[in-house]
Amino acid sequence: MDWGMANRMAQLVQRDGHALFLPVDHGYFQGPTRRLEEPWKTIEPLLPYADALFITRGVLRSSVDPERSKPIILRVSGGTSMVGKDLANEGITTSMEEAVRLNASAVGISIFVGTDYEKESLLNLSKLVDEGERCGIPVMAVTAVGKELEKRDARYLALASRIAAELGARVVKTYWCENFERVTGGCPVPVVMAGGPQVDTELEVFEFVYDGMQKGAIGVNLGRNVWQNDFPVAMIKAIRAIIHKGATPGQAQELFESLKGARAR
Repeated sequence: MDWGMANRMAQLVQRDGHALFLPVDHGYFQGPTRRLEEPWKTIEPLLPYADALFITRGVLRSSVDPERSKPIILRVSGGTSMVGKDLANEGITTSMEEAVRLNASAVGISIFVGTDYEKESLLNLSKLVDEGERCGIPVMAVTAVGKELEKRDARYLALASRIAAELGARVVKTYWCENFERVTGGCPVPVVMAGGPQVDTELEVFEFVYDGMQKGAIGVNLGRNVWQNDFPVAMIKAIRAIIHKGATPGQAQELFESLKGARAR
């Protein structure tokens, strides 16, 4: 691995081999998502506890202070929306030159395995990897499922994650699922867990994060389960305790409750 590539990976993955990425890129297809309407108000209090931000160039430039940032994973795919025909019909929206200009530590792109646009999204990934390797910038592949949430099972996610790794992704972001070890066990590059829609309780989040870490994930890329929570700072601190301190779900819940209570007093 070249020095530049190794250095950027070291910015993202901490010395303990784990990582907490905070995605705030949802607006690229959802528009002004709840509690992300004014991005900087969401990002600023959470930034100290994130290892990297997953973000679009527009929100990066408009909403993140360049003097107080964290490593950037630049969202470079898009071109579709929730009101369009098919979320899977994405293209590359941001050049590698722009990623270099913005001093990105990595770039991220969605792939849509099993859809009508499978080939296009995988070729987009391959092209981006070629450009990233040339510039020393790692590519994170996101195993997106569009609106077909029923695809979130181990067989499908293992397939999509392995394909992403085979095509050269340095990191894979995928959903946690039952039998998650089948996903990580078949993927020869680091895997971070996506959150997807909010669950009913904080404890459920802590449980799937802990389970995924025990089964081979290096960390998370969680957005809505953090910043749509009524106590987002307490939430990210509790998740960080699981990732970087080995806390159990019960310990994370205790920490969350204590931090939430301290804020309420």
